[in-house]
Amino acid sequence: MGKSTIIILASALCFLSFLGSAYAKERFFVEGSVYCDTCRIQFLTKLSEFLEGATVRVECKQVDNIRNVTFSKEAVTDVSGSYKVEVHGDHEDDNCEVVLVKSPRNDCSDIDSESHLQQAARISITKNSGIISNIRRANPLGFLKKDRLPQCNDLFKELGINEDGTPNADDDSD
Repeated sequence: MGKSTIIILASALCFLSFLGSAYAKERFFVEGSVYCDTCRIQFLTKLSEFLEGATVRVECKQVDNIRNVTFSKEAVTDVSGSYKVEVHGDHEDDNCEVVLVKSPRNDCSDIDSESHLQQAARISITKNSGIISNIRRANPLGFLKKDRLPQCNDLFKELGINEDGTPNADDDSD
């Protein structure tokens, strides 16, 4: 009876160890940053300001039924404007994205609602993506400042773009 008890106990420990390692493989971390888009241009510039205390949500929905949310978790950015969200499970059959929820600043809290801009924060949360690491980096997300900073006009000239982000036709740098 002593040997069979030890064998059963050892088998159970091996099985639990196997389950633990399988579970660890399906644990991901979504990381990213949130900034104040001080020029309302939809990308990071030297005038952008990273936001501490901004809230984001990582959300996954079934591809064939977008009303069925399979994962949802919020996080708040740290002093550098960065966040990290732990995601359990493989979401290969889901569309996952990071969305802005709340800004810590009233003067920089607008969210662009154009659908093509929201897709910039899509992420793949699956081990079947060819990515070896369990860390997934989302594109930076920006709340829009209500009024552009006065320095933005100089920045647009420096970048050779118009206020809407299109190339400046007067730019001779070609």
